[in-house]
Amino acid sequence: MDNSVNLNLQVIGKTGQLARALNRRASEFGHNITCYGRELIDLTSSPGKIEEFIARLPNATDAVVIAAAYTAVDKAETDQKTAFAVNGIAPKVIAEACAKRGFSLVHISTDYVFDGYAKMPYKIDHPTNPVNIYGASKREGEIGVVNSSANSVVLRTSWLFDGTGKNFLTTILSLGASKEVLNIVDNQFGRPTYAGHLADAVIKTAQSLGELKAPFSLIDRIYHVSNNGPVISWADYAKYIFKASPNKHYKAVQIQPISASEFPSKAQRPAYSALDPSAFERQFSYKLPHWKSGIRTALSEVNTQEKKRR
Repeated sequence: MDNSVNLNLQVIGKTGQLARALNRRASEFGHNITCYGRELIDLTSSPGKIEEFIARLPNATDAVVIAAAYTAVDKAETDQKTAFAVNGIAPKVIAEACAKRGFSLVHISTDYVFDGYAKMPYKIDHPTNPVNIYGASKREGEIGVVNSSANSVVLRTSWLFDGTGKNFLTTILSLGASKEVLNIVDNQFGRPTYAGHLADAVIKTAQSLGELKAPFSLIDRIYHVSNNGPVISWADYAKYIFKASPNKHYKAVQIQPISASEFPSKAQRPAYSALDPSAFERQFSYKLPHWKSGIRTALSEVNTQEKKRR
């Protein structure tokens, strides 16, 4: 990735995986990236307060990144008002406020806008049909952003992880530390995405936004971004995490494949949610690495964290 152009990014979100990854990229490549937590920008607050926040951002801002979201998929089924406020209403308000300031906008969305009935990775123009409230709220946010007058791009991603936050990889390692056999779903499929690689894609998108002179259409304002590599199940994902771990203990952990029906939850999940990133790769001339590379990097982060705790 070309890091010769230093960016001034204002990131809505501070403690999440992507925000933390963007902060690391700032120190590595010299970008000026400022992350804002809920104490400064509460996405459940009134549109007026959100607009006031955008109005106070520095004039030198190159792009605003919405990295915050309501991501409690099961809880969203009974907390619909909050989910739609954060994921649906706030992005639209932010987009229009960015348009008034002349700021570009990168908004992060999800594979859960699809119903999971596909047999091949979803292309950007595939019809959306969320099967849960979380997905529906994120789709409402997408519509608000792409229908705004802001110079904006929506990046849909999937199965986000790193080695420092709460996610599938770190949860599996925690469970594997005390159990010899783990029951993992093997009939839901997708592609993992390492947060650091998504951060690189966000930076690449922000760098390119100011260079794209042709007006956006609905399709080319939405792109899919995930690590490359074969589509896998959650069980396959877990197996590779243990295989790649330098900790010899994990080599003996057995994965017992189970059906999603044996793991009941309030919210339905798409059975297949792999994304096709080819449109992003063509438009931005950037291809994310294989998900195995991301997992190995995340495992290094886990080891670093463990050494700090000793």
